Amino acid sequence: MATYMEQLQRIVRSYLDDGQPWPATTRQIAAWAIRKGEWEPQPFALINQCADQLARAMREEHFTDTNGRAIRAKHVARIERGGEQIALWADIRSASREHMQVAFQQRRQQIVGDCKQLKTDCDYYNENKNHGEPIQVVFDFRTDLEELEQEFEPV
Repeated sequence: MATYMEQLQRIVRSYLDDGQPWPATTRQIAAWAIRKGEWEPQPFALINQCADQLARAMREEHFTDTNGRAIRAKHVARIERGGEQIALWADIRSASREHMQVAFQQRRQQIVGDCKQLKTDCDYYNENKNHGEPIQVVFDFRTDLEELEQEFEPV
């Protein structure tokens, strides 16, 4: 039996097979899928949709600290509880050190994973599709971080 993600991927393939415009936005694909009866809301999907939107809103909530820096307010730590993975959210202003340490480590691992996938994609493109100078991606972010920190230093 296909997972929900595999079902959604099948919808995208059906969209393409139907000769729909490509590239496309997810809203275009969703509108097509609903019109064609390829997707309809399920109770679990509505809960998941609401949870995803709440998570997005919490990730985007920031406050300004006394140094004028934009600080992300809510942080998630994925933990195992009762044999099940759960995502616990906390506010940085009241979260425990343990929660924040787990949250920071997990965010760093996400960044590493994104960088690895970017390198894999870039290598594939350079090796198989790029007929010009290879595209180079620099993974040392020290200079970027220094420049960004200088933008926020008080005058």
